[in-house]
Amino acid sequence: MTKVLIIEDDHSIASLQKDYLEISGIEAEIVVDGKEGLTKALSEEFDLIVVDVMLPSMNGFDICKEIRKEKQIPILIISAKNEDIDKIRGLGIGADDYMTKPFSPNEMVARVQSHIKRYQLLTKPQNEANTLIERKGLVIDKDARKVFILNEEFFFTTKEFDLLLFLAEHPNRVWNKEQLFQQVWEVEAYDTDVSTVVVHIKKIREKIKNGHLSDSPIETIWGSGYRFNV
Repeated sequence: MTKVLIIEDDHSIASLQKDYLEISGIEAEIVVDGKEGLTKALSEEFDLIVVDVMLPSMNGFDICKEIRKEKQIPILIISAKNEDIDKIRGLGIGADDYMTKPFSPNEMVARVQSHIKRYQLLTKPQNEANTLIERKGLVIDKDARKVFILNEEFFFTTKEFDLLLFLAEHPNRVWNKEQLFQQVWEVEAYDTDVSTVVVHIKKIREKIKNGHLSDSPIETIWGSGYRFNV
């Protein structure tokens, strides 16, 4: 089971975080002291650390720095310190995310799940990692047949996924509509079939846009076809 360590001395906030995480199927453990939390973070296995800044015996910034010396586990800072300089400091010393109090428990859970999913993808064994294709915020998991855009999973139909995967596996090359139809649908293309490719490309681009990726990797080369840029 996925496990999160919460280092927070405010019992009501810590309990709120724990309750919402466990409702979402994530096991959570609470520590109220900074040094004790650091010891547990370094000596035990967790999928993510949620840490407050103001803590007894050791502050959250120092905890983050010490964890980063040994582990790359995701760290989410949740703090009442909401000045930009505090956020910059937290992210600068290795935290993956920074939320300010008061916060939405549902948003906290969503961010935790997103960081854990990304971390698990990136730390797969090498033979599994080879099944991933990554391009500037887009991750395609070939074996699981899943697509992640900026850490969020998006549903792709079978042929949408097959078409995106084919283009991603053959980057920086222009493919015309007939070639793509033959490669992905595995049958000879007729004039009416090329419109199927156009529709699927359009749907793929819409999902990438909905994922707030700044630019689509699929470029239209007018008069020639499509190219997946890396």
